[in-house]
Amino acid sequence: MPYGKELILDIHKCDTTTFNRKSLKKYFVKICKLIDMERAKLCWWDDHGVPEDEKQTFAHTKGTTAVQFILTSNITIHTLDILKNVYINIFSCKEFDEIAAEKFTKEWFKGEVVNSLTINRI
Repeated sequence: MPYGKELILDIHKCDTTTFNRKSLKKYFVKICKLIDMERAKLCWWDDHGVPEDEKQTFAHTKGTTAVQFILTSNITIHTLDILKNVYINIFSCKEFDEIAAEKFTKEWFKGEVVNSLTINRI
């Protein structure tokens, strides 16, 4: 019997207006409701509040990382603003509908899913 499941999504050509704290927080609220997960602490790693001359400027570092802890594990997002890509991991020891999660996530970020992988953790 599997311990849990992890959905790994790489989405390219996204609408970067969704790459901000307000939008990402709404995404977490809605995805957790959709897949019936209980939200806990939300953590951010980005340039919010950083002086302009200290902000990230490289394509592989300019963006936001957020971790939405859930009762049964976490959902992690990495946005790359310049590349218009988002990378998402949804991991839970509670069963969830990965097809619904992928569809919702693709629609939220308005991009193209270039990689989708579900791993059963044992």
